Amino acid sequence: MFISAFPAGPLAANCYVVAAAADRGAECVVVDPGQDAAGQLSSLLAEHGLAPAAVLLTHGHFDHVWSATEVARDHGVPVYVHAADRPLLTDPAKGLDPALAVQLSALLGQAALEEPDDLRELTGGETLALAGLELKVEHVPGHTPGSVCYGLAPDGAEPVLFTGDLLFAGSIGRTDFPGGDHGEIMRSLERVCRDWADGTDVRPGHGPQTTIARERATNPFLGDIPGR
Repeated sequence: MFISAFPAGPLAANCYVVAAAADRGAECVVVDPGQDAAGQLSSLLAEHGLAPAAVLLTHGHFDHVWSATEVARDHGVPVYVHAADRPLLTDPAKGLDPALAVQLSALLGQAALEEPDDLRELTGGETLALAGLELKVEHVPGHTPGSVCYGLAPDGAEPVLFTGDLLFAGSIGRTDFPGGDHGEIMRSLERVCRDWADGTDVRPGHGPQTTIARERATNPFLGDIPGR
């Protein structure tokens, strides 16, 4: 399996490119193309000869979805997002505190945000067959109402989980924005730690990769979550 990533925009949201193999001409999926991601993404795709089959969003915050419509239209592919976070694609201020919402409005000016032409809603529990991959969708509310993880279980290798802003190396997603809920995120984290093996390769929305085992052992927010 091929996974490549780069941090996009001022908030350094990780954008991932995932393919079943690193063969030139292969299809891939793009996870969370955030601010200013389109140019870096085009270079990465050209370097490896990959063609997107879909854009997958872990949640609706602007730093993760900023370039989703552009990337989807450039490549003629669908965008997947949980139904609860769909409104954030065209009104990102709904998911921010007032001060950040004002800053974002100043950044956007009078520009109207548009949904992708082909937008597909998720509910959680689906398995998406895309680009030769089978991605399990897990609804993990708490950071936002529509946060999801995308999980892969490749043959002969440890599982991989794209956690968005649910779980980071050494921390978890904030819950003080509109739609955030600390109780919900803790329940989501407990479910993820129960359902995914210790060796699962965690690819978060910000910062370096980690594993479920490492976070259970060292993450101060996970100390009370039981083992698998």
